[in-house]
Amino acid sequence: MTLLMKIKDRYLKTDIREDLKNKMVFIGGARQVGKTSLSLSLLSDGSESHPAYINWDNPKGRKSLLQGELPAGQPLTILDEIHKFARWRNLVKGLYDTNKSQISLLITGSARLDYYRRGGDSLQGRYHYYRLHPFSLPEFSTNFSAKDLDLLLRFGGFPEPLLHGNDRFWRRWQRERLQRVIYDDIRDLEHVREISLLELLADELPNRVGSPLSVKNLKEVLQVAHDTVERWLKIFERMYYCFRIAPYGAPKIRAVKKEQKLYLWDWSLVASKGARFENLVACQLLKYCHFIEDTEGFNMELRYLRDTDRREIDFVVLRERKPLFAVECKASEKSLNPAINYFSKRTDIPLFFQVHTQEKDFVKGNIRLLPFGTFCRELRMV
Repeated sequence: MTLLMKIKDRYLKTDIREDLKNKMVFIGGARQVGKTSLSLSLLSDGSESHPAYINWDNPKGRKSLLQGELPAGQPLTILDEIHKFARWRNLVKGLYDTNKSQISLLITGSARLDYYRRGGDSLQGRYHYYRLHPFSLPEFSTNFSAKDLDLLLRFGGFPEPLLHGNDRFWRRWQRERLQRVIYDDIRDLEHVREISLLELLADELPNRVGSPLSVKNLKEVLQVAHDTVERWLKIFERMYYCFRIAPYGAPKIRAVKKEQKLYLWDWSLVASKGARFENLVACQLLKYCHFIEDTEGFNMELRYLRDTDRREIDFVVLRERKPLFAVECKASEKSLNPAINYFSKRTDIPLFFQVHTQEKDFVKGNIRLLPFGTFCRELRMV
C-alpha cells in the first residue's frame, strides 16, 4: 500500500465508522494532520466534490446549512470548518436532533475545532471526539524497517512532507504551517498582540525538547512575565503544536513533583538526533494513550519518572492512574540505563523497556532492551 493510499485509510477509520451509527463524530488534531482526507475517505468517491461534503467556506453550502438543509439521500454528511460560524454548536445540535434517525454527521476542521468544542456543553452526549495524530511507525508501514524509521525521523509524521520525502518541500511546508498556526489560528482566537514574540517562542521550543522545561529561563529569553510565557505555552498546546508531560510521583522514591517535560507534535523540528528520537517515542506513546481514551474510554496518562538525585526514566504510561509500563529511549543500543534497575526495585511499575534504533534485544526479569520497531509491534501500538 502506498503512502498516498494510507493517508485516506488512517488508524481511526474503523472506529469512526462504527461510532457514526449511533452519534455524531468530531475529529480534531493538529493543522494539516489529515483530518479532511480521513473524513472524505468515508464517502463513496472520497472527493471534495461529493454532495455530502459541505465546507463552511463554500457560500452555497453555507447558505443551505443556515436554512437547515442537508443533502438528500446521503447517509453521511461531513461538515468541515463549521466552527467558523459563531453559533455553530446550536446549528449542529438542531441539524442532528431533527435528522439523527436518517443521517450521520461528521464534524471536522482545524485545531480550532477542539478549542471551540470546549466552550459549551450544548452538544453533550451527542458526539464522540477523536484526536487524529501524525503517522507513527506502525501506521506508516506494516512490515516496518530501519528505512521507514529513518524517513519518519527525518520528515516527521505529517502526511504532506512525509509523502514528498524532499528536504526543500519539508522546509517550505514547515515555514508555511507555522505561519498559519500563529497568524490564522492563534491570532484570531487569543487576540495576542505580541505575535513576533510567539514566533520567537516557537523557534526556541525545539531546543527544549526532552529536558525539564524552565519557564523562568524562557521568560528571561523572551523578556516577558512568567505568567505570559505560561499562557503562551498553553496556547501552543491547545493548537497541537507542543505538549507537556508531568512527573510520576511514585510513593517510595523522592520523585520530583512539578518539573514538566516538553515535546513537539512534529518531531522533525528537533535538531539533536537523540532528542528527536525521544520526541518521536513520546508522540508514539501519546498517540497510544489518546487512542485508548477515545475508543475505550479509559483515563490514560503519559508521564516521566525522575528523582531528586537526577535518576530518570523518559516515560511512564498509566491507565486509571496505575502504571502499565515505563520506557527509556536511547538512539543507540549501548548499555542499560542504571536508573531502570534502581526504579524497578522501588516502584510499582510492572514492566520497563529501553528502546533503540539498532538490533539488540534481551530480557532480564521485568526489564527488556529492544528495537523500537519490535516494541511497537509487540505492544500493538497504533
